[in-house]
Amino acid sequence: MSSPLGIWVVRREAERLGRYLEAELGGHLGGLDCCGGQTNRETFISRYASHRQWVLVMTTGIAVRYLEGLLENKTTDPAVVVIDEGCRFAISLVGGHEGGANLLAYRVANITEAVPVITTATETLKPLIIGIGCRRGVGSETIDAAVNWALLKVSRKKGEIREVATIDLKSGERGLREWCDSTGVPLRIISRRLIQERPWVTSTSPWVREIVGVDGVCEPCALLSTYRGQLILPKTILDGVAVAIVEEAPWIWRREAS
Repeated sequence: MSSPLGIWVVRREAERLGRYLEAELGGHLGGLDCCGGQTNRETFISRYASHRQWVLVMTTGIAVRYLEGLLENKTTDPAVVVIDEGCRFAISLVGGHEGGANLLAYRVANITEAVPVITTATETLKPLIIGIGCRRGVGSETIDAAVNWALLKVSRKKGEIREVATIDLKSGERGLREWCDSTGVPLRIISRRLIQERPWVTSTSPWVREIVGVDGVCEPCALLSTYRGQLILPKTILDGVAVAIVEEAPWIWRREAS
């Protein structure tokens, strides 16, 4: 096995994206070197078992056809994430839990500004998104205390958290990543540019505006991570960690309540 991660493209126009994914994710790019009279799909089939995870740069329809006859068991099949060439969506298609495709979809989304698409029931039924802003170098224990404090304010539990969202400037915060790793909650990265375009805050922070260039971090990050989210806890700060909580109830629940 040459690399745990394989990246596959079907069009020359996708080579630039494929090279970027290869550099950022540390995988191996294929799809540009088909030879011996084989089609692109035939070459993919011959290399499918060489990697434990795949990022396919193509439509979901093409991905389904490429995978036809290859899937055997969810506990052993390689994880598959599909991303379109426009980098709009990073879709966890196969092996969401067992293969790690859900977390891989977040990794792909975070480096391309795509929307991670997760459809496994365990995740989609978790309604809470936690927006976090923090001072530099804050530890995971401090983040844990701030999140627990915020959850207590709205009488909610850690098991209801679907994802944590923060600004791209904080993507390398070790304490935040350690907390996400220890709790199994994926980290969603929101670009500063997007927050500047949609400064959804209940109150502007002059300090954050001066240092970071946006009106706030935790509230817009949480809101931008949802489609139908409602802010149930505005920004609350504990020991240098700002936390906001957004709830995104399933559509059917909203319909029945209306």
